[in-house]
Amino acid sequence: MVIVFFSEIVMIEQLARGRLQRALPRGMELSHFMVLNHFARLGGEKTPGQLARIFHVTKGAMTNTLNRLDAAGYVHVRPDWDDARRKWVGISPAGQSARDRAVIAMAPVFDDLLEELGPGRLRDALPTLRAIRAVLGADEP
Repeated sequence: MVIVFFSEIVMIEQLARGRLQRALPRGMELSHFMVLNHFARLGGEKTPGQLARIFHVTKGAMTNTLNRLDAAGYVHVRPDWDDARRKWVGISPAGQSARDRAVIAMAPVFDDLLEELGPGRLRDALPTLRAIRAVLGADEP
């Protein structure tokens, strides 16, 4: 039963990721959008290490994503004035604009899902999904 359950979750994730990736503006990857969206929602600055932990990826993968975002002008990367080994990253105005364009492009992606299931069923599923995430993430640092 658990294998079937998680097989469904994995398939949903793959299908959703594919739809979202196709809807994003040209040149933007889903990982780029996720970082920009994080900053757009929460503001402030984070270190690459903090972002890697937040997104459950390696520091190398996050560095790659941040390098691409920096090259596009979507984030500002600055040195830590107290610790030269560390950098701080924040969203730029161009990054905020790119994130906003991506949100508009992604808006109709799941209209069929909303129409078929309705907002109530989707809302009712959230507590269970969040509980699953909490259990699976309980051993994360």
